[in-house]
Amino acid sequence: MQIEDEPPKPRGRVVGADLSPLSIGDLHAYVADLEAEIVRVRAEIEVKGAARGGAEALFGRKD
Repeated sequence: MQIEDEPPKPRGRVVGADLSPLSIGDLHAYVADLEAEIVRVRAEIEVKGAARGGAEALFGRKD
C-alpha cells in the first residue's frame, strides 16, 4: 500500500536503458511516467525557488 504523500515507485526502468525490448504500450506508459516525473520535478523547483526568494528577501542576495 502506498501512502498519499509518497512519490510513486519507479517501475524498474532506467533512463537511458535499451528501449528495444519494450512494446508500444510499454513505451507509451514509460513516456507517461517520464512526463509525470517532469511535472513533479518542476513543482519542486518552484517550491525551492520560492523558498530561496524568501530567504534572499530576508537576508539579501549572496552571489
